[in-house]
Order: sequence, then structure tokens, then C-alpha cells
Amino acid sequence: MSTLHKHPVPSPVKDRVTVYAPATVANLGVGFDIVGMALDSPGDKVTVEAWDQPGVDLVEIIGDGGKLPTDPEKNTACIAAFETLRALGVETGVRLWLDKGLPLASGLGSSAASAAAAAVAVNELFGAPLDRVELLPPCVEAEAAVSGRHADNVAPALLGGIVLIISVDPPHVISMPVPDNLHIALVTANVALPTVEARAVLPSHVSLRTMVTQTALVAGFVHALHVNDLTLLANVVERDTVVSPARTALIPGLEQAQIAARAAGALAAGISGAGPTIFALCDDPLMAERVTVAFEAVYIALGIECTTHIARPYMLGATVLDS
Repeated sequence: MSTLHKHPVPSPVKDRVTVYAPATVANLGVGFDIVGMALDSPGDKVTVEAWDQPGVDLVEIIGDGGKLPTDPEKNTACIAAFETLRALGVETGVRLWLDKGLPLASGLGSSAASAAAAAVAVNELFGAPLDRVELLPPCVEAEAAVSGRHADNVAPALLGGIVLIISVDPPHVISMPVPDNLHIALVTANVALPTVEARAVLPSHVSLRTMVTQTALVAGFVHALHVNDLTLLANVVERDTVVSPARTALIPGLEQAQIAARAAGALAAGISGAGPTIFALCDDPLMAERVTVAFEAVYIALGIECTTHIARPYMLGATVLDS
């Protein structure tokens, strides 16, 4: 459960707060459960206002097609809001509105964005006594209810940029450098792939040799960010030997899309989070446009509907829009 508050119990300082939290690309190839990147679009919005009753009252969800649970104990935005209230030591509650701008079960951190937006909104409502790292446990608690206890989506959704997760309990995260001129082309096939299903196919054990290889690749990834070496970054991103191979069969068109992306000039392409979204790293906007066209052609040929878009790394993380 989330850490109990270390601050004096606050009172609401605002009537209403709205927060935007971004989509995220988790793993980035070799960094399973330990690396994530925030994108500048799309994202979710959560609005909260003070409520004189304990707990969280979920007033409305829009943009989800009626698919998300309305039970506050099963909705990630509500769980994160409730856990943030606990962390603050507040005995009253909040009313909450959720505006889904992210597709569900897409590999873009939909549940994490809702959680991050809710946690920041509740904290802001009470004067923001908790810092962003202190908001991580409430968000992880929310994620645990739907996809597992990991922070590769919620950490970048909270902090922005590219984040390395050293540990979840206690929370220890590091914001890493973001390469210059990084553009991300994305394609999402119109098929839902719940994170639970995507995690179920992963191996429970790996060999010592595989562990050494994967560790070296993660080290190369971190070094590439710190020296702004996109060539090295691209080289290690596609060499994941554990998670990506296990998930290939779950994602229609993955191998064809990766080949098409590289042919269009992409530096590297891989699975965004649990999928089915595929990301491609590009070093200029024109390249990213060519890659999205190539992505779309692959799925047209396969007879599968898809959505493409281009994003940049989002450095702000969850952002207060108005009060």
C-alpha cells in the first residue's frame, strides 16, 4: 500500500483541479519494467473537486466507450486518487471526472495516465504537499489492480521525459537525458491486447547467458542516452532477447511493420509497452512521417484497421491545466 503521509494533514486550497497526463512508451525494447518515455500526445485528463464524504465519487467517464469499470475500487484513476488521499492523511474525499484521450489496452500506458492525472490532481487540490516521487506509490497501487506492480508507465507519466526505475518499493527513479531531435512514429492496430495477457506469455526463467546479454544491452541504452548517441540507442533497442520475442505472435503485423519502418528510414522499431502499438525512433519529423505512411501500408495490406501518429518526448509529465 502507499506510504502514509509525513506532512501535516492539509485542507483543500482550490475548488477544482484538472490535470493532463501523457501517453507513455514502456520498455523501449530492452528495458522491461524499468524504462519508460512520456509522449506529448495523446493523453488523459482528470478533474477533481473536494467532497465532504470520505473516498472517491466517480461522477463521469467519457471517451472510453463504456468499457472502463465505474466501481471506484476497480478504476485506476479512483484508486490513485484514494491512495493519494491516504498518503496526505486526508479523511474527506473527492469527486472525480475522467476524460479518456488514450485508447484502452493499446500499449500506450492508458491506465497509468489516468492514475497519474488523478494523483497529481488530488495533490494539487490540497496545495501539492507531496512531490512527484511521493505520488509514485499511489499510482503503482492503481496499476497493480489492473496490470501488475510496475512503474515503467506511471513514472514517466508523472515525471515526463525518459525515466529509469531502480525500484518500486521504496520508489527510486531517475530521469535520464533525452536525445536531441527524437521523434517517435507510432501505429496502433485496432486490436485490444490487455497487459495481463501480454505478460502471461513471458518466460519465467532465463539463462545466465541471456541475463548477461540483456544487462549489457540495458547498460548500452543508458549510455547512449547520456552521450546522445542515437546510433547506439537504435542498435540496442531492437536487440531485446527476452520480452519482445515472446510477444511477437500476439501482435499482428509486428515483423512486417518493423521491416517497413527501417526501409522508410527509422532508426529502430519495437513494441510499445505490452502492445499492440509499435513505436519507431526517428531523428527528424519528415522521417517520422514516412514511417507512419509505411506503417499504415502494412496494415492496409493485412486488412487490419489502425491508427498512426507522430509524437515527441514530453518533458513535463502530468500537467495541471486549470483550477
